Amino acid sequence: MGLIRAASNAVRGTLADQWKEYFYCDALDADVLVARGVRNVSGRSSNRKGDDNIITDGSHIAVADGQCMIIVEDGRVMDACAEPGAYTYDMGSSPSVFGGSLMEGLKGIAREAWERFQFGGGAGKNQRIYYVNIKEIPGNKYGTPNPVPFRVVDRNIGLDVDISIRCNGEYSYRIVNPMAFYANVCGNVGNVYTRDQIDSMLKSELLTALQPAFARISEMGIRYSALPGHTMELSDALNEVLSKKWTDLRGIQIYSFGMNSVTASKEDEDMIKQLQKSAVMRDPGMAAATLAGAQADAMRTAAANSAGAMTGFMGMGMAQQAGGVGLQGLYEMGRQAQGTYAGQPGQPQPGGVYAGQTEQPHQDGAYTAQPNQKPQGSEPSGWACTCGKAGNTGKFCTECGAPKPAAEGWICACGAVNKGKFCSECGKPKPAEALQYKCDKCGWEPEDPAKPPKFCPECGDPFDDGDIKA
Repeated sequence: MGLIRAASNAVRGTLADQWKEYFYCDALDADVLVARGVRNVSGRSSNRKGDDNIITDGSHIAVADGQCMIIVEDGRVMDACAEPGAYTYDMGSSPSVFGGSLMEGLKGIAREAWERFQFGGGAGKNQRIYYVNIKEIPGNKYGTPNPVPFRVVDRNIGLDVDISIRCNGEYSYRIVNPMAFYANVCGNVGNVYTRDQIDSMLKSELLTALQPAFARISEMGIRYSALPGHTMELSDALNEVLSKKWTDLRGIQIYSFGMNSVTASKEDEDMIKQLQKSAVMRDPGMAAATLAGAQADAMRTAAANSAGAMTGFMGMGMAQQAGGVGLQGLYEMGRQAQGTYAGQPGQPQPGGVYAGQTEQPHQDGAYTAQPNQKPQGSEPSGWACTCGKAGNTGKFCTECGAPKPAAEGWICACGAVNKGKFCSECGKPKPAEALQYKCDKCGWEPEDPAKPPKFCPECGDPFDDGDIKA
């Protein structure tokens, strides 16, 4: 009885699977990564007793946009198609009388029935169709629960420091190799495979890959505050880091990477700002301008001193004497540096190098901008004569014999020549005996302004307090 029942089931099953079938899959939403194809059975269809795990030769398989169809037989991928349209199945494994000549079809039915009889009347194989979602899978959120190291490099000022940043945003990915995804991720699923089954693993691996990706970004000279504007470079860097785990193993690739905000700790931000501000002072001109502003503030504060303006200015003068290089020295250094620079002074050149600066190799292979330096002793010392001879150190010019021009103004105890009421170097007030005279009528000035004659030799106006120079 068992043999008769097996033979009967084998014949009936073979005849039931002679109908050609039509497989399709509805649109896959973003949560479904893989879905099994279903057979279209309408109300008028007579193909109601066929085996769901058998694909008859000549059957049609519909493939829509954003889908990749995979045919699996006994757990092995037999074929795949990602082009939209109708795919005709013709593997020769399940012959049909409707697929070719009648004699060939009858031979195929007999062969198939015999094979099923050997398996007790049932089919001795399993054939399935899967549809893989190859569209962009958006809406994958990420965030760094702990700070991530980021290297800040600014070759213009020689800055190279590690800080900690936090970031959050969303990313999307695509399945670029459906067969690798089926073989290594989803496998022979019964119905659907959803994204929530793999999202936690992808997020963990993405956060792990952020640190080496940030290292590649920082090598490009991109600052952490500018990361939201360089998401394409960051996406390429992440794909490079994750290529072995995601692309080669799972067939997944990051498609888009978005970043909402990047923040560093207040201590790190204050440190970077202070270093950048200090680096600006390497320019003598900027240092002189900053010092001039500080001296102006100090003079206003000294003038409002509760113990009297004189006390305030004396304290300011003592501070200036102990402060190293003075304001005039810084301006002079700036003028000398500008004389050695090529191009317009202080103007940045391509590559972040300022005019008059050269690229010097750093220890890590980076180049930092350094100002051109002139050998010591190259600048002539002494005073310059009207004939053009520079470097005179005596009282007379060594070229034409002209006397050294008298210094205009009064000479302070610190050696600075001044014209105002206070020394521009040390802040000391002008001595009372150092009065200088100039005729207020015609502008004639005596050879020694401190010892004028009683009357002006040009206009005859007497010298009095009205002729004292301010």
